[in-house]
Amino acid sequence: HVQLVESGGGSVQAGGSLRLSCVASGYSHSTSTMGWFRQAPGKNREGVACMVPAYGAVFYADAVEGRFTISQGDARDTQILEIDNLQPEDTAMYFCAAGPPTRLSCLSRGSFNDWGQGTQVTV
Repeated sequence: HVQLVESGGGSVQAGGSLRLSCVASGYSHSTSTMGWFRQAPGKNREGVACMVPAYGAVFYADAVEGRFTISQGDARDTQILEIDNLQPEDTAMYFCAAGPPTRLSCLSRGSFNDWGQGTQVTV
């Protein structure tokens, strides 16, 4: 059974930074597609960043490129999303996700099978 648990959300002022973490059990991020999505009230869930370590591929949504950085943590089962220069429009519930490795863009929900419960980011 795969379980993903996010942490690191919070309330910050505009221009601030946050570091979100996602720990997986029953899964190895190093052999999978890893991603972060967000969902604001009344809006659809959107992909913001994803990576496929096995292929060295990284993708960012246009709205966050240059401010968000996705990476693997020191542990193989951890993925990180670093967010800089937070803006009010970044306010949302952030979810981590994992799926099989893909050579295509992974910013769509269809790339992922497993999801965390989310961590709230408020700016």
